[in-house]
Amino acid sequence: MRACLQSPSWGHRLPPQSFFMVSAVFHYLGPSLAVLLFARVDVLGVAWLRIVSAAAVFACWRRPWRLAARLDRRGRRLLAQLGATLAAMNTLFYLAVARLPLSTVGAIEFLGVILLAAAGARTPRNLAALAITTLGVVTITDIRLGGQPLGFVFAFGNAALFVFYVILGHRTANADPGPGPDPDRAGRGLPSGIDRLGASMLVAAVVVTPVGLRGALPAFAHPALLLAAAGVGICSSVIPYITDQLAMAGLPRATFALLLALLPMFATVIGAIVLRQLPTAQDLIGIGLVVAGVALHQAEAPSKLSVDTRIITTG
Repeated sequence: MRACLQSPSWGHRLPPQSFFMVSAVFHYLGPSLAVLLFARVDVLGVAWLRIVSAAAVFACWRRPWRLAARLDRRGRRLLAQLGATLAAMNTLFYLAVARLPLSTVGAIEFLGVILLAAAGARTPRNLAALAITTLGVVTITDIRLGGQPLGFVFAFGNAALFVFYVILGHRTANADPGPGPDPDRAGRGLPSGIDRLGASMLVAAVVVTPVGLRGALPAFAHPALLLAAAGVGICSSVIPYITDQLAMAGLPRATFALLLALLPMFATVIGAIVLRQLPTAQDLIGIGLVVAGVALHQAEAPSKLSVDTRIITTG
C-alpha cells in the first residue's frame, strides 16, 4: 500500500496541533483494545506483542538501520535512550491499565509533563492556561490511593518515563539528519525523525524481549490473537508515535507538553466507548477545564522547523 501526500505545502497547511489530535486518539485507542486481550494473553506478553509488531512495521517500511549506520555516537546514544524508554514506559503502562481505569492512568500520565509545561509558561496568559489545565486534570483524576496500590506504582513510574519520552522524542524530531546523503529520504521527503523513531523501536523490541516474550508465546497458537496484537501495535506505537514526531517538529516542547493535558480527556472518552468505563459529572467538569486551559494557551512560533513534514510515503 502506498499513500503519498506530495503537495509541497501540505505540511504547512496542516497545523502541528492536528498531528497531535490524531496521536491523542490512538494513544488510548490501542491500549483500550489491548485491555481486551488481557483475558487471553499475559500483560507483559501483550506489551511485547505491541512493541515487536510496531518494530516489524518500521523495519519493513523504513529499514531504519540504514540511518542509524550513518549517525555518530551521540546520535546512536539518543536512539538507544529513546528505545529503552519506550520499552519501559509501554510495559509499565500496561501493568497499570491492567489494574486501574484507563482514565486514571491517563491523568497520572500527565502529572510529570506539568513540569515541562510550567518551564515554558513565560507569560501570564500561559501561566493561567497551565493552572486551569492542571485543575482540570486533578478534577478528572480524583486519585484515591487504595485498592490497587501496585497499579499506582506502575502508573507513576509510567508518568516519569513519559517525561523522558517527551524530552527524547522532541530531540529526535528536531535532530540533525546526520552526515552524508540519504537517497531514500531525498526521494521520499520523509522526516528523518521517523527513521530515528523506527530505529528506536527496534531497540525497544530487543529491550522488552527478556521480560515479555514468555508471556506472548500462547498467542502464537492463535492467529486471531496475533492479528489483534498487530492491530494494537499499529494503533498504539506506529500511528501515535509518528504523529507525535510531526507535532514535535512544529511545536515548542512546553506547548506540546501542555497539549498532553488532553490525554486524560481522550482516555476518559475512549474508556467509556470501548471499555464502558462511563465518566461521572466530575469527569466531565474536568474535561471542560482541560479544554479551556489548552484553548487559552498561546504558543510561541518556533524559530526553525528542522523537520520537513511535506511528504509521507508508506508501502
